[in-house]
Amino acid sequence: MSKILIRGAQVLGGEVLDVLIDGETIVEVGTGLSADGATVIEAAGQILLPGLVDLHTHLREPGREDSETVLTGTRAAASGGYTAVFAMANTHPVADTAGVVEQVYRLGKESGYCDVQPIGAVTVGLEGKKLAELGAMHDSAAGVTVFSDDGKCVDDAVIMRRALEYVKAFDGVVAQHAQEPRLTEGAQMNEGIVSAELGLGGWPAVAEESIIARDVLLAEHVGSRVHICHLSTAGSVEIVRWAKSRGIDVTAEVTPHHLLLTDELVRSYNPVYKVNPPLRTEKDVLALREALADGTIDIVATDHAPHPHEDKDCEWAAAAMGMVGLETALSVVQQTMVETGLLDWAGVADRMSFAPARIGRAKGHGRPVSAGEPANLTLVDPAYRGVVDPADFASRSRNTPYEGRELPGRVTHTFLRGRATVVDGKLA
Repeated sequence: MSKILIRGAQVLGGEVLDVLIDGETIVEVGTGLSADGATVIEAAGQILLPGLVDLHTHLREPGREDSETVLTGTRAAASGGYTAVFAMANTHPVADTAGVVEQVYRLGKESGYCDVQPIGAVTVGLEGKKLAELGAMHDSAAGVTVFSDDGKCVDDAVIMRRALEYVKAFDGVVAQHAQEPRLTEGAQMNEGIVSAELGLGGWPAVAEESIIARDVLLAEHVGSRVHICHLSTAGSVEIVRWAKSRGIDVTAEVTPHHLLLTDELVRSYNPVYKVNPPLRTEKDVLALREALADGTIDIVATDHAPHPHEDKDCEWAAAAMGMVGLETALSVVQQTMVETGLLDWAGVADRMSFAPARIGRAKGHGRPVSAGEPANLTLVDPAYRGVVDPADFASRSRNTPYEGRELPGRVTHTFLRGRATVVDGKLA
């Protein structure tokens, strides 16, 4: 590998510094740096961040390669500034054994665009009846630390308690998809004024909040770690805030789309806005932004959920739930959090790199931009403005809610252990 000199970048949005990379490592950070034979990247006006880490990605392989593959998904991740993603377990077959998580892990190694850390299922087949091979998945080559039945809720309190007890033995974490199934039967969108006017089945906030309340109490009882996936309501924020005030070991994530979009968009009946949990109200959006700013919500996670066009290009009731998000996440966070003054770039680095790496125990990621650290880095041009065109995506799927919308910022370079995966905004 050659030497790379990043010259004049604002490190975490602050001091203007040069960063010298040699091989896989940052070897020097300072001003006026030079290096014989180094590839020089002039980064004036750009923000240098640690490589982003996504704790919630759907790569679909094995089983739904028509939606996404590990290769296309990691290419999308690199394009969005990510150097590590955690791949959810709802594949076909389900990632509920050491064999399946090792397959996903090795596919990630082969892709080379970012590190892929498989998430193991909590229960066999995501059926919520019997614990999966949690210990075997942790002890496998994949070294699984995060377990989730995402897409389905672990709604049985006894099963959830056992899972929390089991993962405590090896410092694992259960990531809960908080959705009481009996309260969301037939639900199509957020329950509220818009659902009543449109005549669509409502998805009440309490379906999420009741599970979060139960699970933080279970985590406190067991003394284990619980993580709340895609938190979406103002009430959920208050429960997590209360739990943290009690010292309960709970963390939570919010998606970019829940920071920006509201249920008013469903009036278009465009299935691109159909997602789980559903888009909520403006009040919820503002509460989520404030909670991300004050640390009640720990991280931004994309919940990148690719679907082929036939699963979205249909009537609302028949459409699949989910949105792609890896390639637009940082831009949405810039618009909703940085440009509103709620977070600075150091805060973005925390919510999108340091904290997710810490929660998922992702070694070598979410590290400081300093000498001796792995060269997992992302350069962002915050002054850029561009209209989202899904035809430009590296993802195999195009189900973005931002098509035709102008968003700020662009990832110009991504480095995975010193190797450029994105150069001048294009995949290397």
